[in-house]
Amino acid sequence: MDEEFRSLMDRLEAEADGSPLYGRLAATEDAEELARVLVEPHRPLWAREMAAFRLGCAGDRRAFEALVLLLNHRDPERCVSAAHALARLADPRTPRAAAALATNTLRTAYALHPVRLLTALRAPESVPALVLTLQGLLAPGEPHWRVALACVEGLGHLGDDRARPVLTAALPHPRLGRAAAEALSRLPGE
Repeated sequence: MDEEFRSLMDRLEAEADGSPLYGRLAATEDAEELARVLVEPHRPLWAREMAAFRLGCAGDRRAFEALVLLLNHRDPERCVSAAHALARLADPRTPRAAAALATNTLRTAYALHPVRLLTALRAPESVPALVLTLQGLLAPGEPHWRVALACVEGLGHLGDDRARPVLTAALPHPRLGRAAAEALSRLPGE
């Protein structure tokens, strides 16, 4: 059992409140049983999350839609688990979905984990989405500086020269300046 699954189980155990379904979903090796939980009516969120996580980590693409919904959840722990499973799922739709979530200006407060997932995926969509997201977060008084910082760090990690203008624009920002300088130093030609 990997650390992420152990963490998920610890978190969901309280939500399950003694339900026998919790033990069954944690132990089953039957992908069909897990997939049924995603579509059956009246299943609690914790059960859908466990089923989606287990299927996603196993590479079963039936988990994709549920994991994307969880990646955009208001609970950061659900987002972390969803990002972990989506990274292992290797579904070609994942980068586009993460980019759509990261760049949705109405959901910026929930964009931290999509931004981090885009960095981990290193997909063609990653740099353009991180640049676009960061551009929208450089205004004075912007409250989502943690998302902006994740964009800066991600762009530095990706090391793509297309990020140079937005990283340069981030230099004077009090919370981003140091990370922007570090990211710029990792770009080609620096």
